[in-house]
Amino acid sequence: MTTSLSGQELSQIVSEAVPDSVAEWNERDIFIKPESWLKVARLLKEKAELDFAFLNAVTVVDYIEFFEVVYHLTSLRHNHSAVIKMRCYGREEPAVPSVVSIWQGADFQEREAWDLMGVRFDGHPNLKRIMLWEGFPGHPQRKDFLR
Repeated sequence: MTTSLSGQELSQIVSEAVPDSVAEWNERDIFIKPESWLKVARLLKEKAELDFAFLNAVTVVDYIEFFEVVYHLTSLRHNHSAVIKMRCYGREEPAVPSVVSIWQGADFQEREAWDLMGVRFDGHPNLKRIMLWEGFPGHPQRKDFLR
């Protein structure tokens, strides 16, 4: 059975390696500052005792005041998992760095999140719509999308 690393345990490891990168943590998640995300993502994948080589999912939640970008990671070697979150404030140009260069599996998932929620993934090599057509007005899974 896969075990979840606690937010506290993961926060300590990440904070030691990438100072001032953790915004907060709770029992099961850590919240990373978006500007530190690429360094933290590399650490999560490359640090031998973490070895989060598998990206399960990239999702975005619209809380009106902010967007929460959520990454679910698994280490198949160590049989543990983690949930990493970032908050993007502002509805006009929410953005976080793309991790396609670290996990290729993020490619379509980041494109889907961009297409449906409007969160931009800076540095993505091909950030274009994947579900809807180019020129579609808006992002239909946002809470403020007008139908």
